[in-house]
Amino acid sequence: MDVREKLNILSAAAKYDVSCTSSGSRRSAPPRGLGDACPAGICHTWSSDGRCISLLKILLSNACKYDCAYCANRRSNDIPRATFTPKEVIDLTLEFYRRNYIEGLFLSSAVVGSPDATMERLVKVVKELRTVHRFGGYIHLKSIPGASEKLLHEAGLYADRTSVNIEVPSERSLTYLAPEKNYASVYAPMNYFAERKIEYGGSRGRYTPNFLPAGQSTQMIVGASGETDFQILTLSAGFYRQQRLKRVYFSGYVPVNADKRLPALTTKPPLLREHRLYQADWLMRFYKFDYDEILDAKHPNLDLNLDPKAGWALRHPEFFPVDLQTADYEMILRVPGIGVKSAQLIVSSRRYCKIRLETLKKMGVVLKRAKYFIYHPDIPAGVRQFYPEMIRPLLLAPSKTQQLDLFDSTPLLLPSAPATTNSLPSVFPSTNVIPAKAGISLPKPHLLAAG
Repeated sequence: MDVREKLNILSAAAKYDVSCTSSGSRRSAPPRGLGDACPAGICHTWSSDGRCISLLKILLSNACKYDCAYCANRRSNDIPRATFTPKEVIDLTLEFYRRNYIEGLFLSSAVVGSPDATMERLVKVVKELRTVHRFGGYIHLKSIPGASEKLLHEAGLYADRTSVNIEVPSERSLTYLAPEKNYASVYAPMNYFAERKIEYGGSRGRYTPNFLPAGQSTQMIVGASGETDFQILTLSAGFYRQQRLKRVYFSGYVPVNADKRLPALTTKPPLLREHRLYQADWLMRFYKFDYDEILDAKHPNLDLNLDPKAGWALRHPEFFPVDLQTADYEMILRVPGIGVKSAQLIVSSRRYCKIRLETLKKMGVVLKRAKYFIYHPDIPAGVRQFYPEMIRPLLLAPSKTQQLDLFDSTPLLLPSAPATTNSLPSVFPSTNVIPAKAGISLPKPHLLAAG
């Protein structure tokens, strides 16, 4: 099997991994080296199936020893198998970079043989890229659960970011869907990297190695098991707090295998649920929300019709309406329609002048949502009272202005003047109009010239 055929198979096999990002790395190119992983040098483009174009995103091998129910590369699947040698991955990375196709490498692998044997091959690739070829570009390396700490340590020294996919949000479901895996083997690399990051961060000497400058991330499949959104957010919050992860990614369950242990989707993948989880994750990371504020035992799942921030606001009417002139920054952040930058502008601007509605628009506040949650003298008195049962239908109401579809086949007819004696005469009388194919009435060209 030639390298091109391997590349087709192993790049397609890597598309199911969504935890692909390069934020946070500041690795510079070594002297007479190749590539640069500074934040401004990493651009991203995604294809329709979620692959990151700017990174060479491949598997080292898809010949997996495990038989996980949710995985397309499980050993019981009858699919083409391929395995790169470390030299082939190195040559591909360097040649793709020289041709300006990529700006970095995302390298993962199925478990071939043993975790240590697989991790040793992965580490060999990144180590030779850094030390032999002096490659300074971005590298995201997957860590194999069960690998030794020595190999994990080398991975942290040479990769910018590493990740271990937890896949299923509870150990009970993981044991059911992937009997050969367990949470202990998944948590071990996460905990090791978190401890080493603290260790290297506390000793910032001249010769201190740059250990995992972009941190670590993980991925969870949403909808393959019966966990609630509250359970998923609880697990995510633990990763941010204890393992100090940079990102937790969510992937809506797409059935790639026929297995009785997996749910049968009658409609389509839960992409809206995935979107709501990302919104809730954003609230925890940037809006100072705790996971148990967004959801709790009484409300275990996110509202698919409303974003989590609006849902929280409607469940807590005691905090609203908010006076933007006196409220603190944290409370302003919780107003639907107000983002981080808008909240910062409000706090800094109100020291010099009164905040007006037209000023809020210029700051980027979405007034059609925020007006129900704020107190402002310019807002009509009838809107100042906060009644969740009245506001929810208003938030869910469709927009009155709809964009015309360029490909809509419905004829668009110009309105005609009412047939009354007092109406003004038509600018273009009906006797001088040519009916167009699309149903739009157009004036004759010679009448336009004469007018």
